[in-house]
Amino acid sequence: MSDHPTTPPSRDADLDDTQSAMAADTHDEIARLQNELAELKARSAELADQFLRAKAEAENVRRRAEEDVAKARKFGIESFAENLLPVCDSLDAALAIENASAGQLREGSEATLRQLVSALERNKVVVVNPAAGEKFDPHQHQAISVVPSEQEANTVVSVLQKGYLIFDRVLRPALVTVAGSP
Repeated sequence: MSDHPTTPPSRDADLDDTQSAMAADTHDEIARLQNELAELKARSAELADQFLRAKAEAENVRRRAEEDVAKARKFGIESFAENLLPVCDSLDAALAIENASAGQLREGSEATLRQLVSALERNKVVVVNPAAGEKFDPHQHQAISVVPSEQEANTVVSVLQKGYLIFDRVLRPALVTVAGSP
């Protein structure tokens, strides 16, 4: 045997190995965190870009909608006006006849009225003209007076002025007299 006893590894060497391993782990963790940070920054930039694009698109949609509403307000009556032009033409033609007879004037007026009613109907304007005896409807009729009548109470006796609906909304109620109790 030899005189030299085997010496156990030194504590300093163990400490150096531990510190080296910890430094390597720390370095790996820092690299992983840096990669993760770079990915998060890239994702954040991508989301910011998507947000700005969506915001710009929403603003464009809002602006186009405002323009469409403005055009609808400005030109919404265009179709209605086009439908009334033949009525104007008929009236001009009637006025151009210098010595029209009463029969011709009546016939022309009736034809013009038919054109006007047709133009109104094409634009969803409907006449409200209740028949005598029809039940009074406060949503479409306006009672001007209540008169004693042989008819059932709360029914229309006569129409003083026709009413009009546009898309089922009252444009002007029919002015009517209503039967009261006899």
